[in-house]
Amino acid sequence: MAINLATNYEAKVDEKFKQLSLSKAFTNSSYTWLNASAIVVNGRTTVAMNDYSLTGSTRYGTASELGNTVQTMLLTKDRSFTFTIDKKSKDDTNGTIFEAGKALKEQQEQVIVPEIDAYTFGVMGTAAVANGGTATAAITASNAYEKFLDGQIFLGNNLVPTEGLVAAISYSFYKFIKLDSSFMLASEIAMEKRINGMVGEVDGVKLVKVPSSKLPTNCAFIIAHPMATVAANKLEDFTIHQNPPGISGSLVEGRVRYDAFVLNNKVNALYMHLTAVVS
Repeated sequence: MAINLATNYEAKVDEKFKQLSLSKAFTNSSYTWLNASAIVVNGRTTVAMNDYSLTGSTRYGTASELGNTVQTMLLTKDRSFTFTIDKKSKDDTNGTIFEAGKALKEQQEQVIVPEIDAYTFGVMGTAAVANGGTATAAITASNAYEKFLDGQIFLGNNLVPTEGLVAAISYSFYKFIKLDSSFMLASEIAMEKRINGMVGEVDGVKLVKVPSSKLPTNCAFIIAHPMATVAANKLEDFTIHQNPPGISGSLVEGRVRYDAFVLNNKVNALYMHLTAVVS
């Protein structure tokens, strides 16, 4: 006699792993794009020093008019998405998988946040390379600490404050820095971290592990001061329409306007190490 086995749909949903924004720790929100798509930031120039003269009418030197610099920050990212959830899809799956609010939340966590993070780190990396704040060399367990110190040398020589520095490191670099004996034996603090299995900072620079998908290609780490990069979150608009014309169910729409800008006078607060030249 045939036996018909029952099939039951579990109420729980197999949701993807998610991660909160990682780029926020590397940016600031000191500027606002209220009622505008572009803003202009002014900077001041300086003048050269002179040897003071004990004679004449221009003892301090020849005066020159102080100048200024202008940086225009124009928002370029205007992104959107939309999807529908038919009532049949929702009703015939116990209303668990196709629930509009939860689907929207997953869209934000799985798509929007990673896109903004990758874009922001890309802007930072591009600015660092253009400014000469970069080096290229393979990272190993014997040179990871040394290469990280090279980044700190660049920042220090450019008068970047040490307090507040943060580094976005790839998981591969995190592995090598933990295996680097020169780092682990460098201080008692490092020894402590080796014992408890944690490496939360390197010489006062806070470490944030970042998936390679969010970092520029071949990036081992980016050391930055948050004052250098401005995050522009102009618009976040998410709407769930119930039974709009032509649809029996939900229509979900979203739009985000964002961008990231590196301040011209603070670009020296960015340093990126690449493991290979990007072709």
